[in-house]
Amino acid sequence: MDKSAPGPWSGWVHGLLGVIIFSGSLPATRLAVQDMDPLLLTFLRASIAGLLAIALLVGFRQKRPRLAQLVSLIIISSGVVLGFPLLTALALQRITSAHSIVFIGLLPLMTALFGVLRGGERPRRAFWIFSLLGSLLVVGFALTQNAAASLSGDLLMLAACLTVQGSRPGVFGGEALILPLMALLLYVGYEAGRLAALAQAEQRRRRRRAGPPYRGERGDE
Repeated sequence: MDKSAPGPWSGWVHGLLGVIIFSGSLPATRLAVQDMDPLLLTFLRASIAGLLAIALLVGFRQKRPRLAQLVSLIIISSGVVLGFPLLTALALQRITSAHSIVFIGLLPLMTALFGVLRGGERPRRAFWIFSLLGSLLVVGFALTQNAAASLSGDLLMLAACLTVQGSRPGVFGGEALILPLMALLLYVGYEAGRLAALAQAEQRRRRRRAGPPYRGERGDE
């Protein structure tokens, strides 16, 4: 028996730890974007993750990736390390982390769908039933919280979910199609966020120029 082989519960334990760690990502991002530019925040997150990855690779003496593997690594990192953090940071400037659960709750179901498209996986019917029920429960709970909504924020979160799922090599039949798609999603998402921010800034300027509606009444008194 190979003692180095993972046990039957290894996948469940590591998956649970990943979910617990990821659950704090969006609330922390929501706090960070209040005082930090989303581009700077994304750069810092990618830099810290890269340094930790290098330390682990050196510490465990892992082999360097082959040239053929670099393309896949670039595609995956463009979505997971750059696309998803940047788009969620832009979205969380406009919506709350509670509202973003609507989209994060759909990620497991989207992962299963892309797994079927990319890897030809055929999950059992019970898997689809429980995945759908779980996603509906999460989305339903988030919708009952009356969290602040924003069309631009919702579009950015949707683009983030599509980006992280589409960053798998070969999802749409060829790796060459992924990078242009990633670039398009990033550009559209960033432009949507930028235009929404400009519109909000213009509205604030107009309100300041107009002044409070009751200012004249106080002057008359």
